[in-house]
Amino acid sequence: MAVLGWIIVIALFLIGMAGAVYPILPGALAIYLAFFVYGWFFDFSHYNVWFWIIQTLIVVALFVADYVVNAWGVKKFGGSKLATTLSTIGVIIGPFVIPAFGLILGPFIGAFIGEVISGSSVNKAAKVGFGSVLGLFTSTVMKFILQLVMIILFILWLIWN
Repeated sequence: MAVLGWIIVIALFLIGMAGAVYPILPGALAIYLAFFVYGWFFDFSHYNVWFWIIQTLIVVALFVADYVVNAWGVKKFGGSKLATTLSTIGVIIGPFVIPAFGLILGPFIGAFIGEVISGSSVNKAAKVGFGSVLGLFTSTVMKFILQLVMIILFILWLIWN
C-alpha cells in the first residue's frame, strides 16, 4: 500500500507541475490533493495548522496571480477588457484548436481579435497580443516556482516532523 501511495503522490506532483505549463491541467490543486493522498495512505500527523495555512495561501496566490499576471500583460500594452477576456479564452481553448502552438497563439489571437473588435489599429492589436503572451510566460514561470515551493515545503515538512 505504501508504494501505491507514493506512486499516486508523485503522479499528482507531476500532473501539478505539468499544469504550470499546460493550463488545462489542475496544477496547484493536484499538488494540494497529493498532500491529502499522503495523509490517507500514511499519516496526517506530519501536518500541522501552519502547513495547511502556508500551502493554502500559496494555492490562493497561484489562482490570483494566474489571472492578474495574464491581465497585466494585456493591460501593460494598452489592451481593452475584451482583449483581456479573449486572451484568457485563448489560453484555455488554444491548445485544443492548434495543438502544437495553441498555448502561445491562443492568447495572442484572442487579445488581437479583442483589440481589433474594440477599434484599435492592427499594430496596437499586435502589441496587445504580444503583451498577452508575455503575461502568459510570466504567469507560467510564477506558477512553476510557487508549485515547486509547495512540493519542497511538503518534503521538508516530512523531514522535520
